[in-house]
Amino acid sequence: MHIDLRGRTALVTGSTQGIGLAIAVGLARSGARVGINGRTAARVEEALATVRAEVDGADAVGVVADVTDAADAERAVTELGGVDILVNNLGIFGAADPLSIDDDEWRRYFEVNVLAATRLSRLVLPGMIDGGWGRILNIASDSAIVIPAEMIHYGVSKTALLGVSRGFAKAAAGTGVTVNSVIAGPTHTGGVEDFVYQLVDKDLPWEQAQREFMRLHRPQSLIQRLIEPEEIANMVVYLSSPLASATTGGAVRVDGGYVDSILP
Repeated sequence: MHIDLRGRTALVTGSTQGIGLAIAVGLARSGARVGINGRTAARVEEALATVRAEVDGADAVGVVADVTDAADAERAVTELGGVDILVNNLGIFGAADPLSIDDDEWRRYFEVNVLAATRLSRLVLPGMIDGGWGRILNIASDSAIVIPAEMIHYGVSKTALLGVSRGFAKAAAGTGVTVNSVIAGPTHTGGVEDFVYQLVDKDLPWEQAQREFMRLHRPQSLIQRLIEPEEIANMVVYLSSPLASATTGGAVRVDGGYVDSILP
């Protein structure tokens, strides 16, 4: 299966590390011009160096912007000169006692995990529709379906993102533009390592801590390990390609079989 994204410009939000960085590498490897996004120039430059080291001749550009801010989000899209592929990867998560999550924290999770993606989708969708082609991918989570007791606010925000994806797919019906969610399962990133150590013994070596986390907190996983970011990226790259032209309005799972359902 050959994926050729030459001539397409992608914006991957929150792409200085973890899943976002892996997605940026995957898109660059397939020939796309990729906008690497983060809030600080130093982090963006570091990510650009990683992409260029991974992909010979990578066409990667830095997009220093806080896309949770309306003006910054619009500037990011303008600087790229148009976006053919939007990957709304930016997100925050963390464990919290459900009864301790106040209104401000709920609003913060919705601002970052839902409204930032919604705003960027509104910004790029008209141009995609005018051009007759486009891809919007929203990185969701198994927590959207199996709401974790230890982070209800995160799970609910990702549930909302599934609805946003389906709604925008309907808005783009018949235009050549597709909109999908990717339901990522428990994934091995630096942030997740910190999260794991919030829930298991901090003195455990990482491999043992990971196994203990999966045993105690994610026992439904059929692969019984954390997913690597590149495995999420593989699905995103496919859905970004012309090969996925008949897949839209979907919630596609890369969850290691975590969600115990034959449908999302």
